[in-house]
Amino acid sequence: MIWLDAGKAADILFAADPVGARAALADLGQGIDVIVQPAATREKKLIIADMDSTMITVECIDELADYAGIKPQIAEITERAMRGELDFEGALDERVALLKGLEDSAIDRCRAERVTIMPGARALVRTMKARGAKALLVSGGFTRFTGPVAEEIGFDAAVANVLEIADGALLGTVTRPIVDAARKRAELEAMIAGGMDRALTLAVGDGANDIPMIEGAGLGVAYHAKPKTRAAAAAEIVHGDLSVLLYAQGIASADWVQD
Repeated sequence: MIWLDAGKAADILFAADPVGARAALADLGQGIDVIVQPAATREKKLIIADMDSTMITVECIDELADYAGIKPQIAEITERAMRGELDFEGALDERVALLKGLEDSAIDRCRAERVTIMPGARALVRTMKARGAKALLVSGGFTRFTGPVAEEIGFDAAVANVLEIADGALLGTVTRPIVDAARKRAELEAMIAGGMDRALTLAVGDGANDIPMIEGAGLGVAYHAKPKTRAAAAAEIVHGDLSVLLYAQGIASADWVQD
């Protein structure tokens, strides 16, 4: 065992089958996240990440619904969609329709008052970029949130849905095509088609709509995720924050780009 940070993160080298090794290490100890991967490609050159409940601590549409007085109604739909129990596009349309008439100013209020960056997010993205990686935020949420969040964390670009607004109020619709699971995977594939080695890509998310991009990445990670997402991912973070993904790349905290 080789310590990255004494008492906190370590490498365990092995020559066995990765699937078997992951199963064997699953019960290594309470409170320990285990990520099994090839050593040769562990440091990634692309991170493609979900936003809501991954790079930030909330679901923006649920918090925005609170300003319309209907958070429980919308949050229930969000939870079912993220679990993969509902069609994502239909669930998005249903929730956005319920926000029709909400003042446009509520979006900026919501972002300022409710959105908190996930612990470890800035260090993860900024450290990877400092070491030559690209960073893309892909969200089934809305551009009015992803733009400022991407800038604050340090992403190179962001892709998200556009809320349609007129006369200072939400119309209850989003522009087409929407950003769904297929679009998230397509953004990953576009980077790979542009010359990025798939083995050097990292995808992270929590919901069912993140599964295709998680399955397509060199290292796909379920972050404090829904059951279907955890089952589909080759790696998961259950206990720690996003800085675990720096340890997974062999980068000790002394070499992180701090806030």
